Amino acid sequence: MTPSLSSIQQQKKALRKEMRRRRRSLSPLQQRQASKNFSRLLRSSPLFRFSKRIAFTMARDGEIDPAPLMQTALQRGKHCYLPVMSRFGPPRLEFRRWQAGQRLVNGAWAIPEPCGRRCPARVLNLVLMPLVAFDQHGNRLGMGKGFYDRSFAFLRRSSAQRPLLLGMAHECQRVERLEVASWDVPLRGIVTDRRWYGSSAD
Repeated sequence: MTPSLSSIQQQKKALRKEMRRRRRSLSPLQQRQASKNFSRLLRSSPLFRFSKRIAFTMARDGEIDPAPLMQTALQRGKHCYLPVMSRFGPPRLEFRRWQAGQRLVNGAWAIPEPCGRRCPARVLNLVLMPLVAFDQHGNRLGMGKGFYDRSFAFLRRSSAQRPLLLGMAHECQRVERLEVASWDVPLRGIVTDRRWYGSSAD
């Protein structure tokens, strides 16, 4: 028997609640170590080394923190971007460049954002995406707002190869299998504090 739409939505709601509980239960020491391990795995990857314009996020709600990797990117002369909500039309993400020491202000959803000129997603080489849960095939479950799927839908509709999308997560957020919706934008892979999923590092 095929699950109803409402049943699937309830399952996702319960899964989000459990995965958020898991990552919030990590101690500050565990969070710091996970962040270091994640950074170590990704910074040696050609995907990172050969990307000039990289989008990050500011960790919140127990998310794995990409801050050490962002510092490495800045030291290597890369351009780092953070997401901001679009001002017009359906909610989607645009990006602003962030530089060391630059002040952040709270934007939509109380998420810190840099000030300055916005740029479209298409100019980026690599995007590190937060998530709530993932499976070993590289599928991602987000918060359910659809911001990233909407913002990168052009990757499904065209032959565009950039930007590359990578999910980032704690290993404890892995589940056996996630259902994939038609509007889900596929990721190149997912990187945790322990390993890569759904992609090689090259």
